[in-house]
Amino acid sequence: MKTTLIYAGITGKGFDSIGQGMDSGWISHGLAILSAVAKEQGFDVDLIDLRTLKDWEHFREDLVKRKPDVCGLTMMSVDFNPVMQCVDVIKEVNPAIVTVVGGPHPTLDTEEVLANEKIDYVITHEGEIAFPRLLAAVEARERPAERLIRGEPPDLDSLPFSDHDFFLDEWRRWGYALDSPEAPFVPELPPPFVTLIAGRGCIYNCSYCQPAERILFGRGVRRRSVGNVIGELKHLRDRYHFASFMFHDDTLTEDQEWVSGFCRAYRAEGFTQPFFCQSRADIIVKHEDMVQLMAEAGLRGYFIGFESGSNRVLRFIRKGTTRAQNLEAARICRKYGIAVWANYMLGLPTETEEEIKETISMLKEMDPDYYSPAFYTPHPGSDLYDYCQEHGLSLVTDHDSYRRNPDEVKIKGHDYQFLKWALEESRRRKPVNQLKRAVRYYWKRYASPRKVVRKLRKMVAGTAVL
Repeated sequence: MKTTLIYAGITGKGFDSIGQGMDSGWISHGLAILSAVAKEQGFDVDLIDLRTLKDWEHFREDLVKRKPDVCGLTMMSVDFNPVMQCVDVIKEVNPAIVTVVGGPHPTLDTEEVLANEKIDYVITHEGEIAFPRLLAAVEARERPAERLIRGEPPDLDSLPFSDHDFFLDEWRRWGYALDSPEAPFVPELPPPFVTLIAGRGCIYNCSYCQPAERILFGRGVRRRSVGNVIGELKHLRDRYHFASFMFHDDTLTEDQEWVSGFCRAYRAEGFTQPFFCQSRADIIVKHEDMVQLMAEAGLRGYFIGFESGSNRVLRFIRKGTTRAQNLEAARICRKYGIAVWANYMLGLPTETEEEIKETISMLKEMDPDYYSPAFYTPHPGSDLYDYCQEHGLSLVTDHDSYRRNPDEVKIKGHDYQFLKWALEESRRRKPVNQLKRAVRYYWKRYASPRKVVRKLRKMVAGTAVL
């Protein structure tokens, strides 16, 4: 029996887009783990990644050549349209192909996905146990009568490591000359670059995410052991000789004891490769000793969800942080040479223009290394989504709009022209901050005060640029 897993994440960059930023340069860990689990149990599994193909006709042709018996697709809310189009093409090519769809959106809006009768099975929650079990039933010609299958949480340490080759080999098959398993996205993370996930779930209660996280993974966080994660890093080092990596975890630093153990083990195993991970402003402020330890181990950047510079808005979205903590967290990161990737939202429900200006002023004072703005998007499964539905605020009429991109207003009550101005102004550095960044940049690059001064003088004279 032949199983083809399909990655349909093309809403952002479209077809023929491998290596073009985060959404087109990274593997799907969901499919990569399913591949590893299925192969471990003896199933023949291959991959179609729409990002490698030219168009829908190319997908049809490739599907005809592969002749799968089962097609498995993962779906986030933003992937709804391309996944549904994949299902249409699959059934046109061969109605006997068994179609299986899983992932966050089928878990959070199950009825919408089940409404498509061309989908034979919908797996909700986690699929590492349920999917191979379904494959075994299909192979034995004992297909379940029920289309809806609820997945169950696996023991994370018992799972095989994500199958990076599953994606890398497919990308190379289509002629993509890659020197890295995944696409690095900042200078602090040189190629070869990889990503990994240490745990699942989130203990926090932000209204723009919860209870979706709890629905998907249960309450709390289930994290792999330090030894298991170090084992994967050793495997990745042997396999790809990676020079940097990133943790995908929602909030890796919520468990300071785990982080401390990881940092000690990471250094003890001889790793020196730089890495990024996600954290929160309140954690950074309350645990500066952990920040220092991570910096000494190789941490070069935090993704931090600052979200807003207004204390009222932060309370409204149940962030659990304050403007003062946001600013202090950025200061602490600067102290230890850690880059700040600032995630923030504009156009939240109830947010006023004055409160948006508070976010702008916070960012100018903070001077993050990287700006990552979004126009607030009401995502299914979250309390803030329900709030928008109850108050008739949502402007989302198509699943493609679930992207976090800041180029369309997603809810009523905001002036689009003002938001466009706010977007640009939020990323405009003060002249003094531009100068500070130039000094830091050349200090790191040349490590010599004399060279830095000489370079800055040339900049002032207009004969050199940053």
